[in-house]
Amino acid sequence: MDYENLKSAIKSSNNIVFFGGAGVSTESNIPDFRSEAGLYKTKDNYSYPPEVMLSHSFFKSHTEDFFNFYKSKMIYKNAKPNGAHYALAKLEKLGKLKAVITQNIDGLHQMAGSKNVFELHGSIHRNFCTKCGKSFDLDYIINSKSVIPKCDKCGGIVKPDVVLYEEGLDMNTLNNAIKFTQDADILIVGGTSLVVYPAAGIIDYFNGSKLVLINKSSTPYDNKADIVIHDSIGSVLSSITCD
Repeated sequence: MDYENLKSAIKSSNNIVFFGGAGVSTESNIPDFRSEAGLYKTKDNYSYPPEVMLSHSFFKSHTEDFFNFYKSKMIYKNAKPNGAHYALAKLEKLGKLKAVITQNIDGLHQMAGSKNVFELHGSIHRNFCTKCGKSFDLDYIINSKSVIPKCDKCGGIVKPDVVLYEEGLDMNTLNNAIKFTQDADILIVGGTSLVVYPAAGIIDYFNGSKLVLINKSSTPYDNKADIVIHDSIGSVLSSITCD
């Protein structure tokens, strides 16, 4: 029944916003953080917990250890978009979906064809010199001869444009995400446990007619949603956009 309600809601609206988390990317074989198979439960032989190694202070004080971890655990260059990414791109092309707001840094939404994407936590595909500001692509990081990528212009350290712990979100990105959420008629939230703030707090700005939650497990917002589906985000979105 919820599938049909969702399908009907999407059919009748031209002002939909999607807010997604790690669960959107796990179906492209990119590990999440908090599940039993997630990054934070990893048994790999690292001297520090992943949460520590992904912090700004660790990047500054243990730069080589940071990049060893980052390159091996945060970059999945061969990952491909899944059914969820393509379904959202299709909805945008049809003029129904106005924006994708994502907590993911993999760039798969854009790869699938989505144009208006707000990446709350940045992107592995953008990198910049911390000294002169020159921009670099992902291949520059991957192909760096040294563990710590250095700027070919000034020799400064090239940092991924991803939001580390202890760093604030980009305010322009956050404000745009909030505005689209406030203006939306339907907000579809998928693949997120809604426990990571301030990103999860964006939902509180929604004033539209239907809040939709699609996640394999329950979330703190389930009792506030109009439609709740506990299933794979890829299979749900693919099934309702296949017509």
